[in-house]
Amino acid sequence: MTVLDARALNRALLARQLLLDRADMPALDAVAHLGGLQAQEPQEPFVGLWSRLRGFEAPALSDLLTGRDVVRAHLMRRTVHLVTAGDLLAWRARHGAMLRQRVLGVYRRELAGVDLGELESAGRELMSDGEPRSMGGLARELAGRWPEPGPRALGEMLLAALIPVVQSPPRGLWRTKGAVRNFLVSSWLGREVDPLPADASDPVGRALVRRYLTAYGPAATADLRAWSGLAGLPAAVAAMRGELVSFRDERGRELLDLPGLPRTDAATPAPVRFLPAFDNAILGYHDRGRVIDDAHRGLSVSGARVVLVDGRAAATWEFEEGTVVVTPLHRLSRVDRAAVAEEGSALASFLSDRDSDRVRVGTF
Repeated sequence: MTVLDARALNRALLARQLLLDRADMPALDAVAHLGGLQAQEPQEPFVGLWSRLRGFEAPALSDLLTGRDVVRAHLMRRTVHLVTAGDLLAWRARHGAMLRQRVLGVYRRELAGVDLGELESAGRELMSDGEPRSMGGLARELAGRWPEPGPRALGEMLLAALIPVVQSPPRGLWRTKGAVRNFLVSSWLGREVDPLPADASDPVGRALVRRYLTAYGPAATADLRAWSGLAGLPAAVAAMRGELVSFRDERGRELLDLPGLPRTDAATPAPVRFLPAFDNAILGYHDRGRVIDDAHRGLSVSGARVVLVDGRAAATWEFEEGTVVVTPLHRLSRVDRAAVAEEGSALASFLSDRDSDRVRVGTF
């Protein structure tokens, strides 16, 4: 069986994640290709797409949100993701059990006496008027019936797990701040989410495996679970064995992929790329060593924005008063510093709506 070393896997990640060459594709197609973008921090997806798409303009993503082609919703790993409307409708029911279990993992004691079916029905009835609700507001409306759990436990169970909802604009629009206001998916998109099939064939699980491998492969089943948060996908993988190809990494782990997809040569040069907080390229794997050295592994969960140099996390960055400020994690060569400064200047122009191109690269 072919062994893929760390550099080969790094280049595969960059290519599949559109970070090796900026893609000529519409923002909607990019969101679909990536299987959504982590969007807990509402402005971060704009940087994620800017780093991946040639000529990306921020209003294009805002227009997709206001046009209801792209939506913000709790999905993979119970975090807020930006996904296409079609993917939310197709995937939401498959994530339902995981979403409930993750909320119960935090609030099991508070929700011990609550019939979740009754809570869901009550929440749906309140939200069926088509008016947006905040988590706290909805919970307070139900607190008279369920006073013990407290509003946060009620609200998170309802809006992160039991009821398929979307977070409506202006939340998530470019350079706009907005409180979280939730609509039923059926109200916002005009139809209910797709139900799970009555049998155990799990077509959605298999579709998720294919979509994941297209944007993240070759990858282990542990990587697939880390991305999705779903525990039941090994059965889907087993059912698909005949259509997958296998590799090994240097530690002997089996890596799966779809046949016919390109696997970029390990010698391919990698350009400097600025990643937003909690980017797919970092959180999409159990083995985050594909881009982050062990010494800096904590960056993957701290929300740090990282700079990739030769495909690996070499610095962190922030945007302060019109300036992209870069803090190296190790000494950068003169050539690398120049490349970081050039890309950082372009990012400053994007983030400031072309009002500034200032960048400051620190020393190590």
